[in-house]
Amino acid sequence: MLAVLGFATLGSFMLLVMRKHLSAFTAIMLTPIAAALIAGKGAKLGDMITNGLDTVAPTAALLLFAVLYFGLMMECKLFEPVCQAIIRAAKGDPVRICVSTAVLALCVALDGDGTTSYMIICSAFLPIYRRLGMNPLIVAVIAAMALGTISGTTPWGGAATRGISVLHLNATDYFVHMIGPMAFTSLAIIAVAYWLGLRERNKIDPEKLAAYKLEIASGEAFEPVKADWRMWFNAALTVLLMVLLILEVADLLVLFMVAFVIALLVNIRSIGDQQELIKRQAANAVPVMILVLAAGVFTGIMTDSGMIKAMADAALSVVPDSMGNLIPLFTAILALPLGFFMSNDGYWFGVVPVLAESAAHYGIDANQIARAGAIGQILHMMGPTSAPLWVLLGLVKAELGDFQKYALRWGIPVSLAYIGFAVITGAITVV
Repeated sequence: MLAVLGFATLGSFMLLVMRKHLSAFTAIMLTPIAAALIAGKGAKLGDMITNGLDTVAPTAALLLFAVLYFGLMMECKLFEPVCQAIIRAAKGDPVRICVSTAVLALCVALDGDGTTSYMIICSAFLPIYRRLGMNPLIVAVIAAMALGTISGTTPWGGAATRGISVLHLNATDYFVHMIGPMAFTSLAIIAVAYWLGLRERNKIDPEKLAAYKLEIASGEAFEPVKADWRMWFNAALTVLLMVLLILEVADLLVLFMVAFVIALLVNIRSIGDQQELIKRQAANAVPVMILVLAAGVFTGIMTDSGMIKAMADAALSVVPDSMGNLIPLFTAILALPLGFFMSNDGYWFGVVPVLAESAAHYGIDANQIARAGAIGQILHMMGPTSAPLWVLLGLVKAELGDFQKYALRWGIPVSLAYIGFAVITGAITVV
């Protein structure tokens, strides 16, 4: 009963959002609440919602200060020189621009933080896409796939770290076998970017493209940026922030709060101007926060009601005993829809241990389950419970339904290719 109700809840949410019958904020809250009432768990609804909010509250606060910090950096034009260098290298060619987007996204994703990655990528490329009339959803899709592949696989990324800890694995044993599939999947993302670039090149008016290339060659395409002491200070502060994030010197929320206060004092001295900046950036930060909190309601109800575990058990029950050796492959396939809808905490701490325990009965190493589970991160970055996604949507000014319609066309094939690469290289076995 719970499994059927869980699958129905997920399907209803997708239908309501993609058909635009409800906004993402209302749908992500109403569908699990309705499911809990139908399951007869209305008395525990308050506790389940509170537990879900407890898990996402730190993330919501982190996103608030991350948006404020990078919003200030963008207003100070910190990333403008990077943007101009990319434009010159790409020479205004949409194919080169899309491929450059993929390469930068894959590199930036190594830091493991989704919000930071999206901020940097969008600040560098969105002005270029808008200037040429290219589809900004391309930036969002490429960035999400890159983050899911790199940050979602590496042991210092948030997802794999959960799997390594909950299954008590050695990080080296887990990761060494994933380097090959991760590299091949990165090439697949670059290939998708190349294809999308070709499509955009054919859509853009040739005369407009030629005129823009002339502007680049003459330097007229760029607004002069004065590299004063504040810009150098902002660059040093941002690099220091990234280093401290990677070294995990302090909690991310603390680092962003302190960095934002320092940057605010250095760049804007007037109290009135500081308040005005916070009001301007609040337009981007507040919608992100309320959606993250709503996602916490979704996760709390789905997990505490037992629907998630029931769905995983039901999915495993269809695997015959004679095909027990295929559990790693089945886990990788199951990771795609579950990763899309679930928070990483709920998935890695609630579902993956169940899958690993089932696999252990067939002599399958837990490392393979962790590797298979990480493959679902590509679609997780496109799902409603991915907190950085709401930052990304705010940056590209896109609705969740529009993004997912476009993103899943490319995210699903790349995810399936990732599974294939993992099988071919032996990261997950089927024998």
